[in-house]
Amino acid sequence: MITNVAHVCLIVNDLKRAMAFYRVRLGLPVAFEFRRPDGTVHGAYFKIGRRTFLELFEAKEPIPRTGGAYRHTCLEVDDIQKTVAELRERGVEVSEPKLGLDQSWQAWFEDPEGNRFELHQYTAESWQKPHLETE
Repeated sequence: MITNVAHVCLIVNDLKRAMAFYRVRLGLPVAFEFRRPDGTVHGAYFKIGRRTFLELFEAKEPIPRTGGAYRHTCLEVDDIQKTVAELRERGVEVSEPKLGLDQSWQAWFEDPEGNRFELHQYTAESWQKPHLETE
């Protein structure tokens, strides 16, 4: 049974730039790095939550920024206004929060590779609320 998002894996053209974005701009801690036998880093895991990670690998061949089948990754936040303000202070271009069709707050941003992210805060009226487990 699926219980959580374990990780989302993204392939990026510039791993160093992408790692800096997630570490510095978004404030995510690096859990571990993937290293080749010669010691060079070719991937990394970032801790997002209790059991959730973001995995990055550098592309072997340049990849176009087309979006493809990938749509977005949704990140739950506890205070969308505060999160948006903090990300903007770190230089991230984030949309204004708005109430979505599902009655949850949302705001959007992209990483340097064009990968889209939704920031998501539940409300008392969120359609997901009956399906959430309290911890």
